[in-house]
Amino acid sequence: MARYTGAVCRLCRREGDKLFLKGDRCYTGKCAIDRRPYPPGQHGKLRKKVSEYGLQLREKQKAKRIYGVLETQFRNYFEEADRKKGITGDNLLITLESRLDNVAYKAGLGRSRTEARQVVRHNHVLVNGKRVNIPSYLVKAGDVIQIAEKSHGIQRFKDIFESTSGRPVAEWLSVDLDSYTVKVLALPTREQITVPVLETLIVELYSK
Repeated sequence: MARYTGAVCRLCRREGDKLFLKGDRCYTGKCAIDRRPYPPGQHGKLRKKVSEYGLQLREKQKAKRIYGVLETQFRNYFEEADRKKGITGDNLLITLESRLDNVAYKAGLGRSRTEARQVVRHNHVLVNGKRVNIPSYLVKAGDVIQIAEKSHGIQRFKDIFESTSGRPVAEWLSVDLDSYTVKVLALPTREQITVPVLETLIVELYSK
């Protein structure tokens, strides 16, 4: 499985925005973008004029990094969104939000999307009673996601739930942490997606 393995705080600094890639650390004064709010590298502090193409590229890179998706897969998501009825940009974000690792993160089963992805990959998650260990699995309205019963006693999950208990849950999900169960009430609408991404710039980039 191809994935980015470098320093994730550099990604937030490069995009100039908090991407919440390190869980609890992003909410503290240790957050890299709070301490060094400029791009990484020797010339990071120098002001540069950004072209229209540069703005579009940065928005695409930001979306990829938030959801932990590499280039080919992201392009495939865009092409699929473009084939669907409706607004392409909205379709793209709804598809990304529907990934199992993102749903697990939004439901509080991980302190970051990376941790939620690991929970899925390590066979701790059931979807409609069947074990699913593919982070890119797309959930549907009505799906029930659970932590496998044999994993309930693991201290790691107790620590995760304690850390995420006060975090708002997406309104399109119903979460019962006592039974380690998440239900997808409906797929999200664009208004319910809160990631700081201007999807119209991504559509413009791929439409060239």
